[in-house]
Amino acid sequence: MTSTLTSSATTSSQRLTAAEAETLWRNWKIRRDSASRDRLILSYAPMVRYIASRKVRELPGHCDLDDLSSSGLVALMEAIDRFDPAKGASFEQYAWTRVAGALVDELRRQDWASRSVRRAGRRTERARDSFFYRHGVMPTEEQLARELGLTVAELRTSAEEIDRADVGSLNAPARGADDGLPIEIGDTIVSPDGDLGPEATALASERNAAMREAIGRLSERERRVLALVHVQELPGAEIGRMLAVSESRVSQILAGIRRKLKDQLTAYDVDPVAA
Repeated sequence: MTSTLTSSATTSSQRLTAAEAETLWRNWKIRRDSASRDRLILSYAPMVRYIASRKVRELPGHCDLDDLSSSGLVALMEAIDRFDPAKGASFEQYAWTRVAGALVDELRRQDWASRSVRRAGRRTERARDSFFYRHGVMPTEEQLARELGLTVAELRTSAEEIDRADVGSLNAPARGADDGLPIEIGDTIVSPDGDLGPEATALASERNAAMREAIGRLSERERRVLALVHVQELPGAEIGRMLAVSESRVSQILAGIRRKLKDQLTAYDVDPVAA
């Protein structure tokens, strides 16, 4: 069943009308009609493929689209089984959260980040902390490279490997506001549209690409603060202690981040980092 639906996901893009969806949900939830359940799965399968393809683009060479799509499809089936349309919530939003969380779990299960890369990450953090405790400031790139006995080029290569091996940063699981389910930080900053028709999907893809580009222009410290707030959900006081600045300075940094991102995303009419 899974393989059939996975292959169908690339071709079945027909959207259900509200009346069709209501009928299918009623037939499945009340009559337990498996044909209606299958129709729902096929209808929403393109959303799974879309989310999985985003992950593959973000993590090139580290995950397989078909494998991720299969895991996401299982999550979609579970979402259909658990969803209660009588509550009036959006199934697209609910399923998006479930599928995105399942893909993160699958990447963790595969454990594609090598132990050597993880060790390098821990070594880099220890060197950065050691420099800070000795000098009272965070090291520059050149200073950190000397601490590690590396050239700047070697440090940058190592940092890129560590970044690719980190399902965290902007792709780490955060917690859902309503049900505690894991979602991606990128989706907490810019939520997916409830309607994932062709036009909405294209707009969401363009908007998310613009968001990633805008975040990439932030300084290393700004990106770190953004992740500490939206991924780890740490309070300002704790972030201040980590960065050796006051809580009010953390608020100023966040305000600056909001201004920068909002200026670059005005065309999409979103407030990317709402408090």
